[in-house]
Amino acid sequence: MPTTPHRRPTRRAVLPALSLTVACLLLTTPAAAAPTGTSGGHCAGRTHLRVPGAARQQADCLDELTTAGTVASGHTDPADYAGLTPKNLPTPTGVPGIQIDGYFPDTSTTNTNHGWNHDSQFVIRLPDHWNGGLVVAGTPGNREQYANDKAVSDWVLARGYAYAATDKGNTGTAFYRDGERPGDAIAEWNTRLTQLTRAARAVVAQRYHRLPARTIATGLSNGGYLVRWQLENHPELYDGGVDWEGTLWRADGPNLLTFLPQALRNYPAYAAGGPGAAEAETALHRAGFPAGSEFLWPYHYQVYWDLTQRIYREELDPGYDGATEAGTPFCASGTPGCDADYDYAARPAAVHRAVERIALTGRLGKPLITIQGTLDVLLPISQDSDVYARMVHAAGRGALLRYYRIEDGTHTDSLVDAFPGRLRPMVPCHRSAFEALERWITGTALPPADHTVPRPPGADPATLLGNCPLN
Repeated sequence: MPTTPHRRPTRRAVLPALSLTVACLLLTTPAAAAPTGTSGGHCAGRTHLRVPGAARQQADCLDELTTAGTVASGHTDPADYAGLTPKNLPTPTGVPGIQIDGYFPDTSTTNTNHGWNHDSQFVIRLPDHWNGGLVVAGTPGNREQYANDKAVSDWVLARGYAYAATDKGNTGTAFYRDGERPGDAIAEWNTRLTQLTRAARAVVAQRYHRLPARTIATGLSNGGYLVRWQLENHPELYDGGVDWEGTLWRADGPNLLTFLPQALRNYPAYAAGGPGAAEAETALHRAGFPAGSEFLWPYHYQVYWDLTQRIYREELDPGYDGATEAGTPFCASGTPGCDADYDYAARPAAVHRAVERIALTGRLGKPLITIQGTLDVLLPISQDSDVYARMVHAAGRGALLRYYRIEDGTHTDSLVDAFPGRLRPMVPCHRSAFEALERWITGTALPPADHTVPRPPGADPATLLGNCPLN
């Protein structure tokens, strides 16, 4: 949900994940990963593929569908995924196939990829050597359709999956301008992933002459929220999902509008030191920002907390600051309309109804694996996945959930490069969770029970990047 510090001047600003990340070395499970055949050879049938409902599409035959080739060929945009993965994350190669870019009908125009200036853009990748599965994803933050290319697409393509991703229907830090009423822009994210999943399943059947044997939803931050929502509301489309630190929306809280204002209100006093610093630190801990995460607070205050609060509050409660659009950056507590003083509980019932439109319930309909880092200070784990896991169990769906708390993981994996001795990357843990889901939905093995995955003592960065055993 935050603004990425990596941006190109010709593009609208994008957000790292609420993001906001994923990756580990290539591991295989024979039953799930072995390709089943080419179904006609390299790029067979490309000219006959049609994406149902698309207003525009372009199908290209590529020698390499991963970022090892698509960066040079112009079939991805590195700005979309900048800042989401560790710098040393390996890129798999050797995945030829078809890439389809296009968009569905929409009225908003924030996505400038391909010069189309049209939202609801998508990418579908169909490897020549297919394993029978399909992975679908929405993007973290408010990024565009290539945001998962390093974290998710490269790896699942190398395992033989077809892959599809959507920009969610609106992009950039002013995404709240889309729609007619509060909550419309976020509600569209869910609609667009449903739309893409149905279309991608049809395209897979056209290319390989059968529907996918398994369809898996995955994503991080806002993309993780979409996984949760899809498995609650459209379980018929999926066999399961992997949720990486998904955003939690609840009408009664917690949600990011309940804990981010406390961060904005108390962090300046904490950073200033002096007699009020200890009290401010206690208030931050009480709001959910865990003890031991203090070294991450300066970066998150400057890059994530302020912007995220203002733009999501504008989407759901535009009346709070009157005619001002998305508040006043880094305003001091006491300033009229300042987001540091925002009190979600005291806001009118209409605001809570807007959140209710996009809220999660915990009523899962298909298996879900959730992972989140214990040092996530954009979406503190105690205010997010801990709560969602309790919601799932309270709804009587606990048998469909496995939840792994990743010790020393944080929200954005690029921060691991800045703090290699204090953080561990989440990408390998996502990949381990994905493999565990494969075994679960194919009936090979049940995943381990819910637990905290410890950081291996003394493990060097290469070891942590290479694996994340869940058991």
